[in-house]
Amino acid sequence: MGHAPAKVDDKGRLKIPANFRKIIEDRFGQDCFITSQDGERALIYPMSVWHDFQARLAKVPSSSVAKMKLLERVNYYGQASSIDPQGRVLVPNVLRNVAGIVEDVVVIGNQDHLVVWNEERIQKRLNETPLTSDDYKELELHGV
Repeated sequence: MGHAPAKVDDKGRLKIPANFRKIIEDRFGQDCFITSQDGERALIYPMSVWHDFQARLAKVPSSSVAKMKLLERVNYYGQASSIDPQGRVLVPNVLRNVAGIVEDVVVIGNQDHLVVWNEERIQKRLNETPLTSDDYKELELHGV
């Protein structure tokens, strides 16, 4: 939960904020899959969570165009990684370039994975896509 500022070094390694790192390593271990669905932000999934996602996706028929599009994107941007002893993970070069994941970034906790944003992009997104009354109505339908 929450967010924290973080840094990406010149080799493309993201230093995972300590509060997130402890939870991830205690619950899931050090292996992860780093990807994106849209190239706007990086998604860091603990490997067991990623395997669960892959299992759900495997149930979608292979003829599904949506499945094909999603797999193209997550595999193009994606790469397996591990948290090193200094708490860093290597963000794939193509994803760093497309999403602007360089130097100062923002890491957001998102239930079972982390989301890494370029600071300017997340600020722009928050300003341009506010929560609306329709959004709140949809959430109420789900008991939120």
